Amino acid sequence: MTVRHGAPSVIGLDLGGTKIAAALVADDGTILARHSLPTPATAGAEAVLDALAQEVRAVWAPGATAIGVAAAGVVDPVTGTVTSATDTIRGWAGTALADGLAARTGLPVACDNDVRATAATELAPLPGGHPDGDRPGPTMIYAAVGTGVGGAVAVDGRMLSGAAGVAGHLGHLPSPEADGLPCTCGATGHLEAIGSGPAITAQYTRTSGLSAERLERVAARAADGDPHATAAIALGARAVGRALGGLTNALGADRVVVGGGVPRIGALYLDALNEAFTAELMRPLRHLRPVPPRGGPDAAVLGAAALTRTLPLHHPRTIGAPR
Repeated sequence: MTVRHGAPSVIGLDLGGTKIAAALVADDGTILARHSLPTPATAGAEAVLDALAQEVRAVWAPGATAIGVAAAGVVDPVTGTVTSATDTIRGWAGTALADGLAARTGLPVACDNDVRATAATELAPLPGGHPDGDRPGPTMIYAAVGTGVGGAVAVDGRMLSGAAGVAGHLGHLPSPEADGLPCTCGATGHLEAIGSGPAITAQYTRTSGLSAERLERVAARAADGDPHATAAIALGARAVGRALGGLTNALGADRVVVGGGVPRIGALYLDALNEAFTAELMRPLRHLRPVPPRGGPDAAVLGAAALTRTLPLHHPRTIGAPR
């Protein structure tokens, strides 16, 4: 698509452990240009910042006013810093994400956790209403169940960041199903240690004595009737469902969204999650059911672009075209 010279736009970046996606986004949410490249995750934080700047240059056009970054890790949007992270991206914890990217591009930068940025797109009503007939409520819990268990919480229509950007990291809730199991954060007994894709795979190996490198293999064996695979998937699903049900009670949520790769297993996973979720709910909330995300594959870059309107902008010393 040809971008009109000087047309107001922002750049949205979605930074994950394997890929960086970039989009030039117009004021009305139209994506004007796209680009992606692999994340240099093992090369260190400076290399990742350089790659982000490269992506900005790939989609930049005259009129681009700011950059929004939806990034892996615990991100404090106020300071623009990655306050905590796993080793998926080497040396990522402590990175001055906003200042580092602003210095490299000459554009102001807003940043937040990738799941929180994506979840924010669930708060805006769609034209014609939501496909499942429910309007997005002012209080929402969003869970992303994949390699980890991420999440986001919005209260009264406002996405919460919390101290140091930690709010919404659902994977680090205590989980009875994970008692004694080590979590990626260094603690034990957290939801991520039983509910994530790798955790379900590990649970299958523990109970069956059989190797399964990936969750897809476990799901295939469950489909073929392997009782250990079926039990591992159901246990992970129940753990997530119980945690979400308890949070729904605590927050009085009126919308619960469950996305990520693990729910794509299908009915085996979702039926167990929904049953456990419903069993936890207080009576006034028992009509609630988790729903899938309504955003498509562009939700993360659109959510990143929207950060430039809702979060603090970290300005470089000089503003202009990306260098």
